[in-house]
Amino acid sequence: MNQQGSRGKVFLIGAGPGDPDLLTVKAARVLAGCDVVLYDRLVSAEILRLAHPDAELIYVGKHEGEQQRVQRRIFDLLLQHARAGKIVVRLKGGDPLVFGRGAEEWAVARENGIDIELVPGVTSAISAPGLAGIPLTYREISQSFAVITGHCKEGLAQNWADYAHIDTLVILMGVKNRAYIAQALIDAGRASDEPAAFVERATSEKQRVVITTLREIANGRVAAENPAVFVVGHVVRVRERLVEAMEAVEVF
Repeated sequence: MNQQGSRGKVFLIGAGPGDPDLLTVKAARVLAGCDVVLYDRLVSAEILRLAHPDAELIYVGKHEGEQQRVQRRIFDLLLQHARAGKIVVRLKGGDPLVFGRGAEEWAVARENGIDIELVPGVTSAISAPGLAGIPLTYREISQSFAVITGHCKEGLAQNWADYAHIDTLVILMGVKNRAYIAQALIDAGRASDEPAAFVERATSEKQRVVITTLREIANGRVAAENPAVFVVGHVVRVRERLVEAMEAVEVF
């Protein structure tokens, strides 16, 4: 804990995909000594328990329609607590700089003379497929991958033709618009029978892996729930070689 009157500091920390064992050593150390934690919706309760017992935990998760209001509150809270001489942890799921607004929070802190330090996290874009037995690259199958946002506002404006020839696609925040995205990828030139997968609630006891094709997704036949990582590419088939137990898999 910081001494009253000392200069405050912000740590921008990635909480990883959810399992506390995947948190970095540095992230755990900073949490153990912080004064305030501003945490997002996908940060697990197990990770929050690593914070100092006297730390103030403030939920700042965003829901559709209130993103701008909540983001302004986050900026205000970061500045308020840091100016009060506190050690502030801004705790974001995955990595703070992958499809979050971590860089904006970093900029606001610096523009206001607040000391800030980044502690990277394990992004779900790589860890969720990997832990489900889906490697993003594999010799003779995939030599490239792209991580893309599928969020409603940005996703619907995405030029999916840009990704027609990349071996493996990892789409974050793509569950809601999955049928649109799948059809857009088919229209852009990807094969309709190309394998795809959803990895739901990665690293948790409720993890579920759905194996399917772009065609089935485009036709609205695939159920998937947030939070989930959407993977498209022939590496999905590698899973059969890497995973023996398939009880949690629904095949369409």
